[in-house]
Amino acid sequence: MMRVGQLLLVVSALLLWVASRMVWVSVTSFDGLGQPKSITLTGASWSNALLPLAVLLLAAAVAGLAVRGWALRAVAVLVAVVTLLLGYLGVSLIVMPDVGPRAAELAQLPVASLVASDRHYVGAGLTVAAAVCALVAAFLLMRSAGSGRQATAKYAAPSVRRSIARSEDADPALSERGMWDALDEGVDPTERHIDTEGR
Repeated sequence: MMRVGQLLLVVSALLLWVASRMVWVSVTSFDGLGQPKSITLTGASWSNALLPLAVLLLAAAVAGLAVRGWALRAVAVLVAVVTLLLGYLGVSLIVMPDVGPRAAELAQLPVASLVASDRHYVGAGLTVAAAVCALVAAFLLMRSAGSGRQATAKYAAPSVRRSIARSEDADPALSERGMWDALDEGVDPTERHIDTEGR
């Protein structure tokens, strides 16, 4: 589960890198003096947050190897926040009524000189796909953080396992391992079970 989440984060980062290299908007301007001039804006030019977010997702994938528990949950929450930003960046290009003014500003052209503007949806689509992959990865990281605690408890000392089981409202006497641990310490594991049933 953890490995799948990390792989999805790497895929998301790769999709963002590809999206940042693709053309998102093209504009044509004419100042009345020379020939019309066409300028293309890549994803990195249209939104300079794409590459930093891609690096952040890669860092989150690497962090999954080093952190567990609450720290892994924090990473998952951070990735979930990044997915919201990515979704906004991709969808905003699609739903924006007119990309001309923003494109002219980024291309440093007077808005009055714009003749035409055209948007290209592939880069924005890849960004939305990256957001979906990262969201699934965040869910898997959160699940791994919960299951990681159980895996750690499996190899913990008997007293630690019983303490974890009590904190989760579980009855250690009902599990085979809990019964053997109790017998090793000279405690009858059935006593608590009988008392619980009696209540």
